[in-house]
Formats: sequence, C-alpha cells, structure tokens
Amino acid sequence: MFNSIHEECGVFGIYTNKPANVASSVYFGLYALQHRGQESCGIVVNERGVFNTHKGVGLVNEVFNQRVLDEFEDGKIAIGHVRYSTTGNVNNANCQPMTVRHIKGALAIAHNGNLINALDLRREFELQGAIFHSTSDTEVISYAITRERLECGSIQESVERAMHKIKGAYSLVIMSPKKLIAARDPNGFRPLALGALPNDEGYVVASESCAFDSIGAKFVRDIEPGEIVVIDEKGVDSIKTHCGRPSSMCVFEYVYFARPDSVIEGASVHKARLRAGRFLAQEHPCEADVVIGCPDSGLDAALGFSQESGIPYGVGFIKNRYIGRTFIQPTQGMRENAVKIKLNVIRETVEGKRVVLVDDSIVRGTTSAKVVKLLRNAGAKEIHMRISAPPFISECFFGTDIDSKDNLIANKHTVEEIAEIIGVDSLGFLSTENVVKIAENPKCGFCSGCFTGKYPIDVPDEFPKDKFETKFEE
Repeated sequence: MFNSIHEECGVFGIYTNKPANVASSVYFGLYALQHRGQESCGIVVNERGVFNTHKGVGLVNEVFNQRVLDEFEDGKIAIGHVRYSTTGNVNNANCQPMTVRHIKGALAIAHNGNLINALDLRREFELQGAIFHSTSDTEVISYAITRERLECGSIQESVERAMHKIKGAYSLVIMSPKKLIAARDPNGFRPLALGALPNDEGYVVASESCAFDSIGAKFVRDIEPGEIVVIDEKGVDSIKTHCGRPSSMCVFEYVYFARPDSVIEGASVHKARLRAGRFLAQEHPCEADVVIGCPDSGLDAALGFSQESGIPYGVGFIKNRYIGRTFIQPTQGMRENAVKIKLNVIRETVEGKRVVLVDDSIVRGTTSAKVVKLLRNAGAKEIHMRISAPPFISECFFGTDIDSKDNLIANKHTVEEIAEIIGVDSLGFLSTENVVKIAENPKCGFCSGCFTGKYPIDVPDEFPKDKFETKFEE
C-alpha cells in the first residue's frame, strides 16, 4: 500500500575475474533494488585488498554521483546495500555495508532481514569487551563472524560456525580480501539469488533477479535456505551444512516487497499478483463498472481481479514519481495534503462509476481513508475495496516493519467496521488459505505469521523495533 509497510533491505555483490569498474555495476544493481530500501545506501569496493567505502543517508542518486563513483578504483570484488530500518535509527552509523578490520584482515558485510536473538548476542559480546558503534543487527552478525574467524582457518568456515548462533531472518553478502560470500538463513525468510556475468567474466549475488538485468547478468539459481556460496578465483563453491530445514519465505515478498519483474524461488512475482487478484474476485465478487489499482503493488492484482471478474480495468491514479524520501511536510496542512501531492485521481476513470479499488494491505487505515476520500471527491458513486493480502493481526519478527499489534486496525475492528472507518461501500481481504497459493509452483514454503500469529520458529514474547536503544540507553 502507498506509504505503508516497509521491508528492511536489498543486498548486492559482484566478483569479477579481472579488475573492472565494479562500483558502477553495484550502483546500477542498487538502483534496481531501490524499492527495498529508501533510507540509506552504500558501496564497498575491494581495491587490491584495500576496502574503499562510500555510504550515507538518502536514495542511491542522492548518495552517489559521477564524482563519487570516479573516486573508486577498479577492483575484482564489491558489495552494496539499500536500507529501510526495521531495527536501528536512521543515521550514518547504521548505514551499510559495514566494514570490520581485525587481525586476520578486513571484512565487509551487508544484511537483509532481522535477528530474533540479536539482543542476547549483543549483551554476550559486550560483556566480553566488544564495543558497538551502531544499533543494527548487522554489527551483531559481523561480531559473530569475526569471533569465529579468530579461531578457524577460513572466512567461509567462520560464517558456517556463526550461523549456528544467529537466529532469525538473514540474507547476507560478505566480502573478504579475496572472496565474495553469500549466505541465507536456514528458513529462507528473505530471497537471495546467484547470477553470472556475460562471457564468463564473473558472478553476482542479489536480493532479487531484477538487479541482474540492470547490468546484463544472467540469473543462475536461487541460493538455497541455509546455503553458503563462496566465490573466488577458483569459481563457485557451496556449503550446505545448514540446509534441509522446511523453508518459509515471507509471502509478502510476492504480495508487495519484490519488483514485479523479479522471479523468486521459480515463481514470477507479476504472475503471483495476478493470481492474488483472481483469488480476490472469486472470494469477494461485486457489481461494478471499473477496477483500478493503487500504485504500485496494487496494479497487478487489480488486473487479475479484472480478468477474473470481467469488469473492465482502468487507470485510476497517477503517482508523482518525483517525490522522494526527503519530501518535507512542515505544517499540519501540508501533511494533510501529502497524499494529494503524491497521488492524483484520473477523474474520467471513476466519475459516476462503481469502482473496485485494489490495494495490497491495510495497516492502520489512515492512508486508505485518504485515498478513498480522493476517489469520492473525484465523483466515484460506489467504492468497493479489495485487499490482496489477509488482515494484519500480528507483528513481524523477520524484517517487516510491523513491530506491534497495537497499531494494526484489524486487531481493533471487524472487516465491516474497517470499511466504515475508511469510507468504502464494501471491503474484502484475501484469505489466509489462498495467500500462500498465489505463487505458481514455487520451490519453497511460506511464512504468513503476520496474518495468522503462527510462526515457523519460536519467537520472543516482546520484540521492540528499537530494541538496542530501549535496552542500552542507560
């Protein structure tokens, strides 16, 4: 939904067989992953064993320009990151990738996901003398790996040993002086894929396959849940010590997070959203004149609803593409006009018509109410809202920005009451039974804990969003 649920990060890594302008490749890869995080970004380039870093708060095109990219020398390995914080404040200390320098060499790491035992691990490390500079899970992971690195022979072995200790969701790209390593948690909560550069020039890893297209790389395969992929001058090696557990990909990757042109675990995201719309039309039919979607993730589901129901599809909104992260709302009046600035109705599509409005979620209901009001003001006669996911009833522990049940409208009101609050004539959510069926022939299972309150692994009783600030501010 427009300005609602956010997901933590996107990661990207590249290994080339000979020195090249790898910073530019990472830059384009991060641009393709910008939808996964708009708060900060960064790139680390391995320049003959020396790590050169540039990162900051802002969008990719705000943090990087041609002058910055020209300051990077050619290298064989580089990693990058785009961030939306589900844990940790928005500041330079929490920007990734993070670099650690220790007696056995440098290490750079970028992380997508959320650990459920980060607080306990951080307390353990601090009691042993560790000093933390950030408030993100990623630094905890880097400490876990570094401690193992001091006791074992290789970086990949230290990652394999650290994975016995870290619990939760993590897709990692890690760079050592000579290797690029990718690792995915044993449940596979977040996506991670391996690609190949043209002409056998090297390999890339990324959160989504759409990032490969941006640099002309070819998708090879998804990295398996629990797998560690090691890329060096010998090629690609795989460690599967942690593989074999039933997978539980976050189903909201298909509903909202991923780009429609990505393929995750063998299933097209675009087709998954079409199927969600088709299921919605079967579960919650209605009589209407036009189906419209709320940009951007509601558009494919709206098309699927239209195809299944036979109700014509129309373009109902124009989204202002030039309003970025730094859009300022200094007064109450400007805050109230924010939706009007970012989203505008095409009156000719909806005026005097019965409208089906398709969106991906309702969290608190405030944004939905504003969007519905825009349609009413444009002359819509009836508005029937359809949501391509079930109601949110529980928090997420694995990287989605739902940290408390208290803020979820579905925990306080029935569907009928929500419809009245947001001002629609009818409201229908996709069922929990069908949301896990929207991906066509996937190679994975799914986590739908935020819709059911049932999780694939044991979770803590409490999980504050800013857990490190809460516990360590004294």
